[in-house]
Amino acid sequence: MGIDTDLALVVGVVVGAFALPSIVSAMIDGRSPRVAMVTIVISGVSLVYALKTQPGGYELGDVPRAFAAVMGRYIH
Repeated sequence: MGIDTDLALVVGVVVGAFALPSIVSAMIDGRSPRVAMVTIVISGVSLVYALKTQPGGYELGDVPRAFAAVMGRYIH
């Protein structure tokens, strides 16, 4: 029994989106983006897990449906 594939997809997208400003900030400041790279790896692992374990995979149009399903599940 693993994590829900829709949840893994949403976590991967959200974590990846939060990592991008961190990478840009580190590069502008001349620092190494170590933490941002770790979050990118976490995001990538989560996305690959979701794509590999979802029967039939995901299409681009399935992403908003997955977001709505996960948000609806955890808000209610």
